[in-house]
Amino acid sequence: MTRILGASRLTFQALSIPNYRRYLAGQSISLVGTWMQMAAQAWLVLSLSHSPTTLGAIVAAQTLPILLLCPYGGVVADRVDKRRLMIVLQSLMGLQALVLGLLAITGEIRVWQIAVLAALLGLNSAFENPARQSFMLEMVGTRSLRNAVTLNSVTVNVARTLGPAVAGLLIATVGEGVCFLINAASFVAVVLSLLTLDRGALEPTPPAPRQRGQLREGLRYVRSTPALAVPLAMMALAGALAYEFQVSLPVMAREGLHAGATGFGFMTAAMGAGAVVGGLIVAAIGRTGLRPLTLAAAAFAVVMGAAALAPTLPVALVALALVGWASISFMATGNSTLQLAAEPTMRGRVMALWFVAFQGSTPIGGPIVGWVIAQTGPRAGLGLGALTCLLVALLGVAALRRLSPGHTGAAAPAGAPAVGSS
Repeated sequence: MTRILGASRLTFQALSIPNYRRYLAGQSISLVGTWMQMAAQAWLVLSLSHSPTTLGAIVAAQTLPILLLCPYGGVVADRVDKRRLMIVLQSLMGLQALVLGLLAITGEIRVWQIAVLAALLGLNSAFENPARQSFMLEMVGTRSLRNAVTLNSVTVNVARTLGPAVAGLLIATVGEGVCFLINAASFVAVVLSLLTLDRGALEPTPPAPRQRGQLREGLRYVRSTPALAVPLAMMALAGALAYEFQVSLPVMAREGLHAGATGFGFMTAAMGAGAVVGGLIVAAIGRTGLRPLTLAAAAFAVVMGAAALAPTLPVALVALALVGWASISFMATGNSTLQLAAEPTMRGRVMALWFVAFQGSTPIGGPIVGWVIAQTGPRAGLGLGALTCLLVALLGVAALRRLSPGHTGAAAPAGAPAVGSS
């Protein structure tokens, strides 16, 4: 019993911090709505256009602003109060969901309107995400950072389990518009959580002074730091072609497994369930550094291949649960490795580049995956992701052979566990 309690305390270590508990509660509610909107938007676009290529283009429209502007969003995050910036931008996200919902329930929605609203959401995300990623350390400190990042990823995937499953049922009964309206209401929770944080318990990073060339400075810093450059390159490849589930899963459900909207919801939920279990294990015993990141990429390749070859929906659900496990291991390991490696005054810019690598690469990868599916078949999207993860793992192996041990992980800040041995 003592051992179980000790493991539980280690797994949920960051929840002992009151600000983080409040923040995570608000995020939990909002993220369920976000995943409902993502599933409903993908299904609505596919229903209106009957085209995987169009679906890929809409995903690209949402992520193109991230590719173009997120690095500057990191500069802004390093200059300003991150909490205040997040309050404003989360409120604007709620407004976008409200407009999308009203258009959908009135029957006036068109594909071009979805594209415009998706692009506006991407513009917002380009500035909100670097602030949110780098704000985590200000809430929990260096000792609890990896645990907090992983628990946040677990929360995302609990929402991935619930949101699409609920969305699938709502789409089949009352339509996509209700999903968008529920998402709009869910932003109230996260905004309230940010407004009510105990600001005295935060450890804000001193704002970087406004200077010319700060974006170039951040790029030079990353390029000259292997502990940052290699994980970012690995995520850029995986983000472009492996994490395009918004494109590959709806088509796999509809044409590959003939499972319909409800099946699509359960497929996405299976990924989320696997990610929750895997994330809790990573939170307790996960490691950071290039070697664990490479192993996670290799596992990701194997289970993505299994999902692509799944002959039936039940087999696909099992495979996708393993995909969720591998994907959260890869993502959480890379995220926490970068945050611990980055200098405090550079953290916003580094995490902006992480978000560009993760989602900003989608304008390139989304249309490619959609085109490959259209030309080759519904299973090809997941198959391409598997091959990409294999390439990412090989890149990690090559980097481990070339870099000295001191360059394969980050030097931890004072009081933090060493990267690569945490």
